[in-house]
Amino acid sequence: MRVGCVKEIKNNEYRVGLTPDNVVSYVNAGHEVYIEKDAGIGSGFTTDEYVKAGAVILDSAKEVWDRSEMMVKVKEPLKEEYQYFHEGLILYTYLHLAADRPLTDALLASKVKGVAYETLIERNGSLPLLAPMSQIAGRLSIQEGAKYLEKPFGGSGVLLSGVPGTPKANVVILGGGNVGTNACKIAVGMGANVTITDISLNRLAYLDDIFGSRIQTLYSTDAAIANAVANADLVIGSVLIPGKAAPKIMKREYLKNMRPGSVIVDVAVDQGGCCETTKVTYHDDPTFVVDGVVHYCVGNMPGAVPRTSTIALTNATLKYGLEIAGKGLETACKENNVVYSAINTYNGFSTCKNVSLSFNMENTDVTTLF
Repeated sequence: MRVGCVKEIKNNEYRVGLTPDNVVSYVNAGHEVYIEKDAGIGSGFTTDEYVKAGAVILDSAKEVWDRSEMMVKVKEPLKEEYQYFHEGLILYTYLHLAADRPLTDALLASKVKGVAYETLIERNGSLPLLAPMSQIAGRLSIQEGAKYLEKPFGGSGVLLSGVPGTPKANVVILGGGNVGTNACKIAVGMGANVTITDISLNRLAYLDDIFGSRIQTLYSTDAAIANAVANADLVIGSVLIPGKAAPKIMKREYLKNMRPGSVIVDVAVDQGGCCETTKVTYHDDPTFVVDGVVHYCVGNMPGAVPRTSTIALTNATLKYGLEIAGKGLETACKENNVVYSAINTYNGFSTCKNVSLSFNMENTDVTTLF
């Protein structure tokens, strides 16, 4: 198969879909790999490294898109890239369609086979292609939140750990999944008072087992969230429903009871955010203030640490990418039915139930299409 990888064009996005080591794997499996010149520079991979790995280097993104049967990316295509879509193209990347109707419509109109990292569900219920970025985003959320609590950045001037004789910061984490658990590890490690909420009692029991008395677990209800965030210095929004828009569990009315200079980091922003006041921001202008509360809502948080993020992501995506490239998407699905779950669009049909529900769109069972 002809496999392509282009430079990401999203604002301050430095990750890349394939590393030179990945190229070696595809080439050794008999595939042709096309890389846009300087695609990996932001992650520290030079064009010369890709050449040595066996890739064909092309000067423009258009050339790569035009030649590729399968495009491996990191972020969802932007409007400027829709023109490159062509029927039958396998697009293997994060799509986050529930928060992006224009992209959904463009993929359907072009009959692109949209294979989304974030909806691939393994047999054990895990999300292996979302997990590495969730781990990084969760850990970064505390790091960024701690920074924006500093007074020069608009925060209240609270140090997460405090020092002897002063109060520690109160951190509230909404959602105890992969993001929330990793945020919890860093917040506990930095010495904060940590409260984590979830709607799964089993998950709360698990978190209680691994963190013990170092955290407070709370069953997630409107009242519990309202009370917890009223005393919070830092709130982490980490709620996820795979493929679906995030529920707005952090209400605007809660902000008026929070201390001025408190910080909200909404990691769910890619799926529309779990705060009613969320809007997408970028690394070059990451925050805004609503009712005295600082909001950090960067849509590609792991892009801030692209070297780590690219290696972590491609460690996870390579296995499935090689299956799809080696067998074709259809045969890959039939031999490993896990791959079906990643298909969001196929030849003009919307095939992810949660995406279809988000737009009141007809959903087609992808297993009936081939």
